[in-house]
Amino acid sequence: MLRSKGYDVTTISRSSGQQQISWYDLEKDGLPDDCGAVVSMAGENILNPLRRWNEDYKKDVRDSRIKTTKALAQAIIDAKTKPDVFVSLSGVGYYKPDPQTEYTEDSPGGDFDFLSRLGTDWEKEAQLPDDVPVRQVIIRSGVVLGRDGGAIQQMFLPFYAGVGGRIGCGTQWFPWIHVHDMAGIITHAIENKNVTGVLNGVAPSTNTNNEFTQAFASALWRPAFFPLPGFVVDTIFGRERGKILLEGQKVIPKRTLESGYEYIYPDLDSACAEFAKLIYKKDEFKENYNRQRDESMQKIKDKYSK
Repeated sequence: MLRSKGYDVTTISRSSGQQQISWYDLEKDGLPDDCGAVVSMAGENILNPLRRWNEDYKKDVRDSRIKTTKALAQAIIDAKTKPDVFVSLSGVGYYKPDPQTEYTEDSPGGDFDFLSRLGTDWEKEAQLPDDVPVRQVIIRSGVVLGRDGGAIQQMFLPFYAGVGGRIGCGTQWFPWIHVHDMAGIITHAIENKNVTGVLNGVAPSTNTNNEFTQAFASALWRPAFFPLPGFVVDTIFGRERGKILLEGQKVIPKRTLESGYEYIYPDLDSACAEFAKLIYKKDEFKENYNRQRDESMQKIKDKYSK
């Protein structure tokens, strides 16, 4: 999204390349010249089914978030010309799973298990000293849904084949956000000087796993009769990691909406319709951005005006 709006974007990876520098380059040379914003969103995939949930993997998950964010924060501190804003991602795992509690950005959390403490430490590393004149924003992301990666990439073929289904009992909350809205919130945080502090990076529509399952299957015109039992999830991912799928939080993007962000895909029907197409065109996002945003926000206004 940033490049489509005319920004020059430099990514940081293990090796340097075109429009890309390495972490070693960052440590040696600092931030690129004329850097206006820094976004920290690195992290090992927690739900990689090919990795066993053990202490070594936990260390990889932690280091890939904590050390990279710390390196970016230090680069900002050392920069002679500071960027305007530092945006860092965290996760809704900060909030304790609960079938009743409704969480906003001001709700407590971050101290009850590995994932919540990871969120706390991750956000701590993103905090710059008070004397550093850089605006700071933390986005606590839900499950990011998009055709090119993450959950949808893994689920598309089973659901398209008609063998998809709910996970566990299906009644657990499923805090989600479309990848285009995640990019949109990051861009919104960069471009608007009034945006500071914590934003919940989730859709305004709160849904259960079963509701997501039915919406996705319906968008594909397929049934969803094959649930994934909880014990299978625990076997594949381990109990501590499996609860990411089997338990959930009802998370509200209160401050995100108050900041003026307008969702492109505020509900499951519109989100699933976008990434459920058999022939998927990446360029459709740029073509339809304004139209879909206007239509989606009108739905929200109509809903809350009743």
